[in-house]
Amino acid sequence: MSRIRELRDTLLIRGRPEDDPYHRIFVVSAFGGITNLLLEHKKSGQPGVYALFANDDNDHGWLDALTLVANGMGEIHNQVLDNDADRAMADEFVRERIEGARSCLFDLQRLCSYGHFRLSDHMGVTRELLSGLGEAHSAFVTTLLLQRAGVNARFVDLSGWRDERECTLEQRISRGLDGVDLSCELPIVTGYAQCSEGLMREYDRGYSEVTFSNIAAHTGAAEAIIHKEFHLSSADPKLVGAGAVRKLGHTNYDVADQLSNMGMEAIHPNAAKSLRRADIPLRVTNAFDPEDPGTLIDDQPGETAAVEIVTSLDVVALELFEQDMVGVKGYDATILEALRRHNVRIVTKSSNANTITHHVETSLKTVRRVVNELEAAYPSAEISTRALSIVSAIGRDLSGLHVLRRGLDAMEQAGIDVIAAQQTPRNVDVQFITPRASADDAVGVLHEALIADPGPAIQIKAA
Repeated sequence: MSRIRELRDTLLIRGRPEDDPYHRIFVVSAFGGITNLLLEHKKSGQPGVYALFANDDNDHGWLDALTLVANGMGEIHNQVLDNDADRAMADEFVRERIEGARSCLFDLQRLCSYGHFRLSDHMGVTRELLSGLGEAHSAFVTTLLLQRAGVNARFVDLSGWRDERECTLEQRISRGLDGVDLSCELPIVTGYAQCSEGLMREYDRGYSEVTFSNIAAHTGAAEAIIHKEFHLSSADPKLVGAGAVRKLGHTNYDVADQLSNMGMEAIHPNAAKSLRRADIPLRVTNAFDPEDPGTLIDDQPGETAAVEIVTSLDVVALELFEQDMVGVKGYDATILEALRRHNVRIVTKSSNANTITHHVETSLKTVRRVVNELEAAYPSAEISTRALSIVSAIGRDLSGLHVLRRGLDAMEQAGIDVIAAQQTPRNVDVQFITPRASADDAVGVLHEALIADPGPAIQIKAA
């Protein structure tokens, strides 16, 4: 979104006089870095307005953070917009939203100074309020940019700002698009939608794709398109070389789900579910390569068995060994409950007679809290943690390719230690567990062995 000016004439307007810019709906996320300032930094965890407000010790650090948000928004839209009148309108928009949020948070603090009200009871709504500021700003600025270029763009704010009505996501979308004429208007819609379901509570930062997919289903779209900064490729070009990677071109929602599990989301799984139910194909394109059709994702199986992508994810292995576990129920349920309580995402798991191992995506600090609980529950168990990586080879159908054996052979020849490996009967992915230091090399080795040299072609017969 921060490069939206570069995309105005190609992606948004399409650049050619014979092209109709209408009959489309754009759902936008916040400009780069704004949501980090509003909530917390997604990678480093550095607190933003929300985190500072939640832990406020009366020094009102969140006020300074909110000012940083306003300044950051101003810097961005002053770079995107050329016209002074448009800049003034954007400045006023930011001022009104930021001051409104500031007053709201002050009032909430004042209310919770009384013993009958607890700030913790309102933090979910506070997170929703703050997250919507970023999307509203980017949608408004994009609308101004397009209107100045002669496009009849329409700002559609689903954030619920100063709207006292309670409504579901479906109702919010219906009301927002009510009266929009797609034949002569180009709606620019906020990725955040305020609704009774609570998108932030359910999906956290994946909410914009959920809004996007529900709008596609609501309108009966012919196709849903996600514009990214890169093509959906067979591996990270930085690891295997830009000349070695291949654009996927065509895959299915099963592969998209596996990518989501590996932290490489083509689309949020719940958003994909909405599109699948509505029988709407998804296309992932490179926004800066507008002539390329990108990668189509639908429910079609592959014509031949093949590995389509190799990717990796850093995880923490949480292993519980208990000699007396054999034949005793409850160990796994206790571990799962502890992980759920600390909001730890499980990537994969394995077990045998006396050992259960969960590979989870979280910090070592959080895992230590889980370990403390489990040690209290099972004082005689041996519980260990280890920082590792999962390197996964994924495809619509891997039948007959001997991916597990060929992958192990390739990594042995490359001198890469494989701690564990597994393949499920569904034959859509094979996972290799390696030391973190070896993960990047493992991606390159597997890409060379399984994609650059794909092995025998296996025909897939239709059912």
